[in-house]
Amino acid sequence: MSTPRKRRREGDTETRDQLIAATADIMLEEGYAAATSRRVAAKAGVNPALVYYYFPTMDDLFLAVFRRGAEANLERQRKALASDNPMRALWEVATDPHGTAMLMEFMALSNHRKDIRAEFATYAQRYRESQIAALTVIMRGHGVDLDALPPTLLSVMISSLGATLVNEATLGIDLGHRDLVEFAEDFVRVFEGVPWSRTGGLPAGSRAIGAESEPAAG
Repeated sequence: MSTPRKRRREGDTETRDQLIAATADIMLEEGYAAATSRRVAAKAGVNPALVYYYFPTMDDLFLAVFRRGAEANLERQRKALASDNPMRALWEVATDPHGTAMLMEFMALSNHRKDIRAEFATYAQRYRESQIAALTVIMRGHGVDLDALPPTLLSVMISSLGATLVNEATLGIDLGHRDLVEFAEDFVRVFEGVPWSRTGGLPAGSRAIGAESEPAAG
């Protein structure tokens, strides 16, 4: 008797996962407004009634998609911060088109759904707090003046600039992107031991970064 129950539970999980994956795909391809129960069911290859069997409302389904993506993003950030080159890894996460596009969809959706807005805000705070804590350790280890260049500021800059690059590129806007990417690359390379090469010196508050990599006078 136990085997059939186990199979049903596994089948339930598989169908639920299919619905979540189908919703995420539709949101990325066509936007959240296109993710209706019928479209999701058709994409997942199931009966439309099953959508509401597993998720009483579409908001419940959207929240399931968001939570799965949020946990994946938090895990990606943890791996980035634990990597040999955490600053570069953080920048790569921030400029990932897939992750940024999905976050923008949920940001738009949260403007119309109170429960999703609350969930989004909680996740964003958790993500940023984790990033700031790690940046504080990384920057302090490189001799950065944390008063002149606060980790909170750098965290917002990484997220904002990465999202701007991805969103504008999607719209076909690229003016100034090359300069920003080159600047970010130079900044990241300093944390990898490469001296700052741009005229005018290092950015304010970061002049001690990479000082050990600069050739000694004489």
